[in-house]
Amino acid sequence: MSLVVVGSVAYDGVETPHGRVERMLGGACTYISLAASYFTKVRIVAVVGDDFRQEDTDLLATRGIDLEGLERVPGKTFFWSCVYSADMNERTTLQTDLNVFADFQPKLPEHYRSQPYLLLGNIQPALQRSVRRQMDGVRLAGGDTMNYWIQGCREELLETIREWDFLLINDSEARLLSGESVLRRAAAAILELGPRILVVKRGEYGAVLFTAGGCFSVPGYLLDRVLDPTGAGDCFAGGFIGYLAENGAGSRTGPLDMALLRRAVVYGSVMGSFCCEGFGVDRFRGLTRAEIDGRFREFKASTDF
Repeated sequence: MSLVVVGSVAYDGVETPHGRVERMLGGACTYISLAASYFTKVRIVAVVGDDFRQEDTDLLATRGIDLEGLERVPGKTFFWSCVYSADMNERTTLQTDLNVFADFQPKLPEHYRSQPYLLLGNIQPALQRSVRRQMDGVRLAGGDTMNYWIQGCREELLETIREWDFLLINDSEARLLSGESVLRRAAAAILELGPRILVVKRGEYGAVLFTAGGCFSVPGYLLDRVLDPTGAGDCFAGGFIGYLAENGAGSRTGPLDMALLRRAVVYGSVMGSFCCEGFGVDRFRGLTRAEIDGRFREFKASTDF
């Protein structure tokens, strides 16, 4: 089963209490794709400039990621930089240079259009909708959004997520989108907007899965040391959809497999936790599926009662 991921491939400058990296591989599409590649074949749709390094292309290729949809155009690759607070629960953006990403118009190679799984990264809702409508026979489609789109393009966003099977957002975004301050009421309101599956990411506190049938909550994995939380939410998304694709999940009209969805949430949490153990994508340079499955079992043991 193959997954198409659409979003940003970027360079990031990050400073945390544990160090500073001036320019490292990043972007939502990058993190999602690397995390998902441990479970399923991934095909990406993104744009980079002529400054995109060969070593970064090679890293994606070594994970078996299809790069035919990675467009290269003259100019500079999207760049973003930030500094994290002492406890790394907050970050301050220092610089955002959209560069070639400012004119990004997703172009899907023909053989991408028939793939069964689609994850739309955090881009303009109209672009997300245009990609979704180019896909034929999708079994599961969805993605994420952010406060900027919720506040600035609300009607466009509502029209977009009406066609999605799942939505992945954090708790503050869920409250903003729904207008409800209580998370369970917020989730119920969002499920009325179209998606059958909602996952609310809560950072170090874990994640909550909501469907019409109820909810399922998992804690965050307790790490000995967090070096850099950049990309953890996107890695969660990659683990979640990657595991569902690996197991052939999804039907536009059929019943939801709740046991499979619950395991997918745990695998999402596992992938997010590995991301935090290094700067940027460094942890994925040597990560193995055996390590991933081992941490999944740790999750199961620590939450079984």
